Amino acid sequence: METPLPKVDRVALRARLLAEFERTVDTVVEAVDNAATGRLIRDSEEPARVALDGFRATVYEAALQAKVDAAEAAFSPSGQRDRPPAAS
Repeated sequence: METPLPKVDRVALRARLLAEFERTVDTVVEAVDNAATGRLIRDSEEPARVALDGFRATVYEAALQAKVDAAEAAFSPSGQRDRPPAAS
């Protein structure tokens, strides 16, 4: 039976991503504020979508990396010696 992976430290992940979140909000608001009169959606939708897609990818990648980091930190090489060798 495999040992479950440790949980992601959500507080640390939130703190790490807060600046990226703020940059994303600034980018979206900048796009909306700079849209021409009568072209609010047309001028701002694509830049906002790109910023939000980038943030989505950043959050997902950071969560995956946090999971890997937590698993690596919990790994004990000496614990491997206690197990019988795997059958071929």
